[in-house]
Amino acid sequence: MDIIYKDSEIIVVNKGAGVPVQTKSITQKDLESELKKLLVSEGIKNPYLAVINRLDQPVSGLVLFALNKNAAAKLSDDLTKGRIDKYYKAEIFGEFERKEGVLEDMLYKDAKANVSYVTDEKSPHFKESKKAVLEYKEVSPGSLEIKLITGRHHQIRVQLAHAGHPLLGDTKYGTDLSREETAKRGIKELKLQAYKLEINHPRTGERMEFQI
Repeated sequence: MDIIYKDSEIIVVNKGAGVPVQTKSITQKDLESELKKLLVSEGIKNPYLAVINRLDQPVSGLVLFALNKNAAAKLSDDLTKGRIDKYYKAEIFGEFERKEGVLEDMLYKDAKANVSYVTDEKSPHFKESKKAVLEYKEVSPGSLEIKLITGRHHQIRVQLAHAGHPLLGDTKYGTDLSREETAKRGIKELKLQAYKLEINHPRTGERMEFQI
């Protein structure tokens, strides 16, 4: 567990790929429980810890936690109102014709199957779908920087796959061709990292940037 920043209000942690932020399993370690153990070891009894931005288990990168209710309320409101900027690095199968652009889709989450997919007006689930928006920019062939505008379930993975360029290492939403490329390159994990986070500090209001 790599702590990037910590003060009396927030903790920012660099999460490893494959580590869940939270889990109901008592046998599996998660980021939240490990952080609580750390805080207890520092002499804090019954520490308050609220996750602000969640990452899927296969995704590595920055996760923000609040250390009190006021900070949690402020940061959660900022997240809802788009005041927290989240940037990702992604390696994809193939290349977009346009080197930068916006992907906008309607996504439906099937909670039972733990998958999301793009819908249109003909879909029976269209009315239950939510708008998903991201901005992408190619930094080198097959490598993207992504700014996540909305925060939907599996959003980046689903939208890139729907656009014909699934993430390398994505066994859930990948195609036969992207899986072949993943195997050929010896990739063992999802090539998606939440590498930069910009927030307003919940107490001071100072704009802060964290990057790995």
